Amino acid sequence: MFVTSGSSTESEVRDGGPVGDGSVPLVIATILGREGSTGVWTHVQQLQRYCAKRGIATTLVTPFSWKRPLTVPVFGFRFLIERLSRSASVAWHRQWHGVFLRNALRQSLAEVGACSIYAQCPVAAQAALSARTGPHQRVVMAVHFRVSQADEWVNKGELKRGGAVFRAIRQLERELIPRVDGLVYVSKWAQQALDSWLPEVAAVPSTVVGNFVEPAEPEPTQQKAGDLVTVGVLEPVKNHRYTLEVLAAANRAGRTLTLDVFGDGPLRKDLLHLAQELGVADQVRFYGYRPDVRDFLPGYRAYVHASYSESSSLAIIEAMAAGLPIVAARIGAIPEICDEGVEARFWPLDDAATGAATLIELLDSEPARLQAAAAASARFRREFDASLVAPQLLAFLTGSPAPVYQGAASINAGW
Repeated sequence: MFVTSGSSTESEVRDGGPVGDGSVPLVIATILGREGSTGVWTHVQQLQRYCAKRGIATTLVTPFSWKRPLTVPVFGFRFLIERLSRSASVAWHRQWHGVFLRNALRQSLAEVGACSIYAQCPVAAQAALSARTGPHQRVVMAVHFRVSQADEWVNKGELKRGGAVFRAIRQLERELIPRVDGLVYVSKWAQQALDSWLPEVAAVPSTVVGNFVEPAEPEPTQQKAGDLVTVGVLEPVKNHRYTLEVLAAANRAGRTLTLDVFGDGPLRKDLLHLAQELGVADQVRFYGYRPDVRDFLPGYRAYVHASYSESSSLAIIEAMAAGLPIVAARIGAIPEICDEGVEARFWPLDDAATGAATLIELLDSEPARLQAAAAASARFRREFDASLVAPQLLAFLTGSPAPVYQGAASINAGW
């Protein structure tokens, strides 16, 4: 782990000082709406919640902040385009969300002087660079995406790799990202993935600050909800299909396990059908999107995660905050969050029988499960508690001295 520079003590970090005192206004820019179910939204909400509790003012600006009569028809037209061409739909989505966000930012930034604009993606960063009134309004971009946003659209099944829109997104990122004033990587893996195809980013001041959440509210008694739980949008990259296949493999091994799935998305019907085909429909409950999902987590025996690409995972961090042992794949940034044999057990994503055996071994040894659960709680408190990590992020965003903290954050290059 790295130690950031500064003179603050750990107690000062826990109390939220001395950084983030509001002397430099913080504007958060995103092309998402004011509510959402993605990890990006959880990141934004956790930062806002941390700041609100400490009296640090933030301004959230989205495309919908620019209230115009054309908002609904412009954004709604995308669904008509999608019937003809998914790639054209992606291009329309990015283009018009960027335009509306830029105009909303122009209104907001005209009313403030020096500030930091925390853009949540390249489209938001492009809008911020275009809307700002001068270099005294710094644009810092979060790198939540895996390799490139073009790759994420491919993983969603919306773009073809190497197609015209794919190439256009890559070109925008190549031209834009080296121009921002700072980069926040949510993991070392995300930093390495971007640097692998865009080495120019090495010249941009940057920091690696892992995702964070507030500690879970303690429950005096927690009724058992089930065996397994997973949280995530029902889309191809999250790979819920594999988790259902593991349940079926566990049945064949003589162990019947329950699974609760929180999240919604385009694959819901397909997954319901697959559960029926595999004979596990009566073991799986699909709850859809729930904003209060963290309240349910402590009632499960383990958290399972089958995504095959992660730049970080707020879902895993929230599960660790709830004291759940983790079963996931050794991919992307997940090994930065939890360790095999300590907080987690790693399963392969190409062998459901081995995945089932990994899961059964953990659940059939209550001492081992409880030990992993305790380790997950301890690691959360040590590395992902908002009171420790959020000050690191605010220090970089506002240009304040970084608190001293032995944890997952590291300043790679200063302003």
